[in-house]
Amino acid sequence: MIVCIDNVLTQEELAHMRGQLLQGDWAHGISAGPQARQVKNNLQLPDDSPALPELRQTVMRALNRSQLLVTAALPFKILPPNFNRYTGETNAYGLHTDSTLRPLPDGSYLRTDVSATLFLSGPEEYEGGELTIEDTYGQQQIKLPAGSMVVYPSGSIHEVRPVTSGERLGCYMFMQSLVKDQEQRRHLFEMDRSLVSLRKRYGEGDSDVVRLTGLYNNLLRRWSEC
Repeated sequence: MIVCIDNVLTQEELAHMRGQLLQGDWAHGISAGPQARQVKNNLQLPDDSPALPELRQTVMRALNRSQLLVTAALPFKILPPNFNRYTGETNAYGLHTDSTLRPLPDGSYLRTDVSATLFLSGPEEYEGGELTIEDTYGQQQIKLPAGSMVVYPSGSIHEVRPVTSGERLGCYMFMQSLVKDQEQRRHLFEMDRSLVSLRKRYGEGDSDVVRLTGLYNNLLRRWSEC
């Protein structure tokens, strides 16, 4: 399931983050598994970058505001976000899947169920650079406005196509979902979207809305892992 989420960042947050990133010291070829490193050709903000803690806090605050993200991903744990840059000779990330397990700062591990890309450059600022994801409906090409995000299954084959001109800044992250099975997450997401529509039409107190809300919560209770 691929879900696009508009306006995750405010314009003020976006401008401040871009200013920090444009002054950052970027590194090449870090944060990827052995197979992915063979096709990864971009720049990443290193873990010891002075700007990284504040940038991560800004993203996490924005994620907490997004009800659509919560509904789509049902996040249990989120790996601290990282930031990448595609430009010049470091301009692409070939076909790969994301590693299943990622270490957390406390020494434990996160299972990657959902991956996310938060676009920090607008599509008018660069040529190419589409995030291409293979799903059950074929190959999807994603290129969103700055401040918007796409979430998708971490096990999907995906790539960032070469940026042929301009610069593509982005933030990426991995989430462990409360619901491991992606089909179950999709069913819950579709039910939630329908419930939102029904609440607007009939109100929270409608008996059928109450019963369907109860069904949603009971399915979440049945399928969640904690």
